[in-house]
Amino acid sequence: MKTLSAVFAASLLALSLAACATTPAAPVAYPDPPPKKQADAKTQLESGRKY
Repeated sequence: MKTLSAVFAASLLALSLAACATTPAAPVAYPDPPPKKQADAKTQLESGRKY
C-alpha cells in the first residue's frame, strides 16, 4: 500500500509539473474582411438591396 501511494504521489507531481510547463497557443489574428463595394443605382433598383 505504501508503494502504491508513493507511485501515485510521484505521478501526480510529474503531471502537475508538466501542466505548468506547457504554454497556451497564441490566438490567431485574422485580418478584417475588405469593405463591400457600393453597387450602382441600377443594380440597387433591380435587386432591392442596398449594399
